[in-house]
This record gives sequence, C-alpha cells and structure tokens, in this order.
Amino acid sequence: MRHGRFRFLAGAMIPPLALYGLFVLWPYAQAFYLAFTDFDGVSADVNLVWFDNFTRLWDDRLFRAGLTHTAVLVAVVPPATVALGLFLAAATRAGRVARAYRVVYFFPQLLSVAIVAVLWQFVYTPNSGLLNGFLRAVGLDGRTWLAEPDLALWCVTAAIIWSAVGFYVVLFAAAMDAIPQHIVEAARIDGAGPVELFLRITLPLVWDSVQVAFVYLGILALDGFALVQIMTVGPGGPDNSTEVIGLTLYRTAFTYGKFGYASAMGVVLFFLSLTLAVLAMRSTRRESVELA
Repeated sequence: MRHGRFRFLAGAMIPPLALYGLFVLWPYAQAFYLAFTDFDGVSADVNLVWFDNFTRLWDDRLFRAGLTHTAVLVAVVPPATVALGLFLAAATRAGRVARAYRVVYFFPQLLSVAIVAVLWQFVYTPNSGLLNGFLRAVGLDGRTWLAEPDLALWCVTAAIIWSAVGFYVVLFAAAMDAIPQHIVEAARIDGAGPVELFLRITLPLVWDSVQVAFVYLGILALDGFALVQIMTVGPGGPDNSTEVIGLTLYRTAFTYGKFGYASAMGVVLFFLSLTLAVLAMRSTRRESVELA
C-alpha cells in the first residue's frame, strides 16, 4: 500500500466502475440517443428527429392519461403506505405476540409482483371474489371492481399499498426499537400520552427512515406497470382509466414498434423520478435529532 497505493486503488475500482458503465450508464446513454430518433426496433436505418418525439408527447392522449394516473399513484401511495406502516409498526412493539404480526405483514414481500396481481384479481372477481363475497355476507351488493372506470385505479392502488406496506412496517419497527428506552421513559414520567409520545419522541427519531421511505415509495408509484398490466382489462382499462406511463411506454415500443418514441417517454419518466426524489428529500428534510 505504501509504494503501490494508486495501483491498488485502480485495480480495485476500475473493474466495478467499468461494469457499472457498461451495464448501467451505457444503456442510459443509448436510451437518451434513441429518444431523438425514429428507431423502430428492427430497421438498421435510424434517423435523427431531434425533439419531435418530445413535442408529440403533449398531444398524445394516451400519454397524458398515463401521466395523470401516475400522478395520482405518486400522490396517494407514499403517504398512505408510510402512515399505515408507522401505525402498524407502533402497534406491534409491545409483546411477543404483537411482534409476530410483523412477520405476517412482511409476507407480501416474499411474493413476486405477478403473484400479487393474480391474488388481487381473485379478490376483485365479481362473482366469486373475496371482496364481493364479504359484501354479500353483510347484506351489501357487490361491484365489478376492475371493470368500473371510477374504481379500477383505486383497486390497483390498494394492491400496491398492500404489497409494499410490510417492508416498511419492518423498517420502521427496527428504527423504533433502536430508540433508547430512557428517552421514552422520561417522556412518560413527564406525562406524555401515547399520541404525544409518538408525535414528539418516536416520529422525530425515526424520521430518517420515513424520508427514505417516501423516496422509494415515490419511485414505486411511478413504476406501477406490472400490476396494471396483469390486473386490468385491456390492459390499462376500462376506458384507459388505469393507464400509467410504464404501460404506455411498453405498448408503444413492443406493440406499435415505435422504440424511439418510447425512449422519449422513458427519458421523461427518468427525469420525473429524479425530480420526485429531490422533492421528496427536500420536502421531508428536518434537522437531525441527536441522542444524548
């Protein structure tokens, strides 16, 4: 190390950086290049169209629908999942039996997205689905959940939250368990109730985990493609009521053969993800709490 530090560092860093550049940065660069072309995925002739693909996006009714529905997912999924995760993590702190529920909440993380989508299809099945069966059992009428434009997107949103919340229950529970007990006991001696204890002690001390959760959940909401593709009619229906950007991109590339146009959608999605991450980090930023 004393005589060959540079060679050692170069030998250790160059191979992983080269692999990262080849398998991550280079595909990104290709996608950015194709976004300015009319590439159809087959022909060797690729012509530059510059910003034509991006100007077409704003006149594309399907893309605008996907953008709107993706914005709804981004607005609903992160806060709902974080709130539910914090509640369940706090509710399962006391006792071994309560802690065992964390394992149950984590079970959806062991399932692939395809299996989650199929399970929720069975839940929403009009004739023999679990949800309609429950409603009929209590004397209410069932609904054709995934076939109604006003309900379909919310049905998909519920599936996304259900599949994601278990991970954040475990994440928040681990952060809560790391809080020194003497701080909690001191707050209780000072007369803090359960709600005040959570808002003034627990939440500030686990806020770093909450901030990370908002970023990852925002990115998850931007990528609702798999559940929409499997669960919905069309997919993306009915009447494009569940169309999301990822589905529009996939259909544009692999159904219509417009890979250049689809790459432009991918570039827009990239910058949306980057912007969302920055906004989430800034909007949830707080002064760090130091433990004595």
